[in-house]
Amino acid sequence: MEGLRTMVSARPLVIFRKSSCFMSHTMITFFTNFGADPAIHELDQIPRGPEIEQALSRYGHNMVPVVFIGHELAGGANEITSLHLEGSLVPWLIRAGVLHL
Repeated sequence: MEGLRTMVSARPLVIFRKSSCFMSHTMITFFTNFGADPAIHELDQIPRGPEIEQALSRYGHNMVPVVFIGHELAGGANEITSLHLEGSLVPWLIRAGVLHL
């Protein structure tokens, strides 16, 4: 879906979420605590939300949040947590230009 590609390419950190999802809120807090300024797309509040959600499911993610770093799919909350615990999240955020240390 071209609209999804455009949304993902607009910023180096993009999070798709639903306003009622606790884990989505947690991911946004997690990234902003690093000093990141993610583009946040509320799938339950934007006009093409269901269509975008369907496109995200083709990437293999049927649940939110879905995070893209440097225009690449990073995954959901479990994947982001794993990346952080193994020490590869912050370097990826730096390479993508999300964080400037």
